Amino acid sequence: MTLIEELKWRGMLQDIMPGTEEQLQKELTTGYIGFDPTADSLHIGSLVPIILLVHLQKNGHKPIALIGGATGMIGDPSGKSEERNLLSEEQLKINVAGIKKQLEKHLDFDTSKPNGAELVNNYDWFSKIGFIEFLRDAGKHITVNYMMAKDSVKKRIEGDTGISYTEFAYQLMQGYDYYWLYTHKQCKLQMGGSDQWGNITTGTELIRRKANGEAFAFTCPLITKADGGKFGKTEKGNVWLNAERTSPYQFYQFWLNASDKDAERWIKIFTFLTPETITSLIEQHNQNPGARQLQKILAKEVTVFVHGEDGLKEAVETTEKLFSQQSASVETLSADDLENMEGVIKFDYPKTKISEGIDIVSFLAETGTFPSKGEARKMVQSGGISINREKISDIGRKINAADLLHNTYVLIQKGKKNYYLVKVL
Repeated sequence: MTLIEELKWRGMLQDIMPGTEEQLQKELTTGYIGFDPTADSLHIGSLVPIILLVHLQKNGHKPIALIGGATGMIGDPSGKSEERNLLSEEQLKINVAGIKKQLEKHLDFDTSKPNGAELVNNYDWFSKIGFIEFLRDAGKHITVNYMMAKDSVKKRIEGDTGISYTEFAYQLMQGYDYYWLYTHKQCKLQMGGSDQWGNITTGTELIRRKANGEAFAFTCPLITKADGGKFGKTEKGNVWLNAERTSPYQFYQFWLNASDKDAERWIKIFTFLTPETITSLIEQHNQNPGARQLQKILAKEVTVFVHGEDGLKEAVETTEKLFSQQSASVETLSADDLENMEGVIKFDYPKTKISEGIDIVSFLAETGTFPSKGEARKMVQSGGISINREKISDIGRKINAADLLHNTYVLIQKGKKNYYLVKVL
């Protein structure tokens, strides 16, 4: 199975420029993907481009990860309804460093190998180009008509907010990235999400017109959830690749809680298991969906890829303590277990407040488990709250010193999956 055939099977191919597959079969090809440095960590939406680069390298080709230090100051209008805030140079440096650290975990950057990965930052060349020089050397080769025909631009022009010249110029800057990499790194392939097709083809057009060269491209479909929800979002926000932003436990739980339909698609996209193994796993899952074997393998593989074996061990241990022992007494959890349990939201609470007892609704609101007493009251009345694994439905229930585990802790469960640990001091 060729690289393109495998990506098709995995559901990771949408648009492809004619001749791309032949180029990849003909010779070692350098290909790149850009990463937007809007934060100091990538999130799981960035896993697909990372995985595409890994597949490229596994197939003997040379991957380049481009961090948009310059374009990050501009903002990409693709898929956005309004202009985003511009980042300072200082913040961009912090973000670039964080992203670089993450990418180095997944790609082989051994420069002694012909296909050793490279990391580049487009700020390194854009910071040396003057405005007049850029207009002369790049702008004159791409017409305004060509740029305005792109969907990302048309949608913004037709929308309420319009588009600034700054963001309008983004596709020309991204196109110039491809041209620069083509001339300096012999890069002949650009990959990205399907929303980037317009920007990517601007690059191939610039290479054709300015360098009389031939360049190639393909895109991956944007990942969606079967229920129409936004992929990579939870009620707490983005699922990040940085363990300090999203703990290995929370990360593991995201994949473990995938629906059957999503798990069947995602195990092809987000793991490197062979097609034969995946086909067998799907068949086993369909015979006994209740065992959720597909979700368990998916969660394991992706957690190891991002957080390593130690991260997986940490995630599984926390999962077992919180879920596997639900029928057991909460006393089985030691003070160390509670103190070191990662992935659980923790609050401090003054001991004086519970010395005479405080009603459950006030306690939940004051600890921050709920933003208001009204929401806390509804959840208690609907049976969605447990204190130290005891389900509470009486809004008159008092929390007092007798509820403290090891004289210090109260473990709150909200719904099926959200845990909070209150440390009473």
